[in-house]
Amino acid sequence: MLVLVAPGQGAQTPGFLTPWLELPGAADRIAAWSEAIGLDLVHYGTKADADEIRDTAVAQPLLVAAGLLSAAALGEVAPGAVAGHSVGEFTAAAFAGVLDDTAALRLVRTRGLAMAEAAAVTATGMSALLGGDPEVTVPHLEKLGLTAANVNGAGQIVAAGTLEQLAALEADKPEGVRRVVALKVAGAFHTHHMAPAVAKLEEAAAALSPADPAVTYVSNKDGQTVATGAEVLARLVGQVANPVRWDLCMETFQELGATALIEVCPGGTLTGIAKRALPGVATVALKTPDDLDAARTLIAQHAAV
Repeated sequence: MLVLVAPGQGAQTPGFLTPWLELPGAADRIAAWSEAIGLDLVHYGTKADADEIRDTAVAQPLLVAAGLLSAAALGEVAPGAVAGHSVGEFTAAAFAGVLDDTAALRLVRTRGLAMAEAAAVTATGMSALLGGDPEVTVPHLEKLGLTAANVNGAGQIVAAGTLEQLAALEADKPEGVRRVVALKVAGAFHTHHMAPAVAKLEEAAAALSPADPAVTYVSNKDGQTVATGAEVLARLVGQVANPVRWDLCMETFQELGATALIEVCPGGTLTGIAKRALPGVATVALKTPDDLDAARTLIAQHAAV
């Protein structure tokens, strides 16, 4: 059983979209999406520097566009389940047919702008903790006023809060944590700091007519599968200010009988976690078009007929 997953913010790097635009039809597709959302995805995916694409309002639609473009390059895919990490849930919603590509990109553009505005109120950020026991780490974070915004599994938790709180974490690591690594994001996502963005996203979502998922959709909220488009959309809205439970998503992948996992562009983060948390599950990360053949081989071996 094949799982198709999409990464979240922080996976982007300068110029990562460049080789994908050389594929037939890719440049036209990106140009149409750019016009639809009022953002030059070509510029940001090819020429912009790291600081430009760190901007939440840019990074989020850029990541969703890259995921959709790379998935389209695979050709026909019949995954047993789809999921996305944080903003990657919008990519997954498009994979599942809940939203069409343009609707997903327009909604995520609203999300990025709203979250950037919320992040500007207070200087906040996120840091990954490598190692440690969640039962020890989470209470330690709470003591420092931080939120375990991403519980990713395989010994990785991402803390979010003010820059002062994150500095205190650097100086006072939880027992067993080897390193604290600042992430390339511009806010404390999936925390109460993002509450103002929820109302704006809710308003935009109310104008949409989501379809029910055509394939199994696994939600960040609790790792559960979601059967209706209305519920997927509601979870996409609420997820902005609530933690990502990727660990529970992977538990569900196991329960569903996953044998392979493909991470769309810019792949690497989720396949890295899967290699540690899902032993025996074959993985391919789509970083450049050179990875397409390996992914197609995996599809032929593991996807549904």
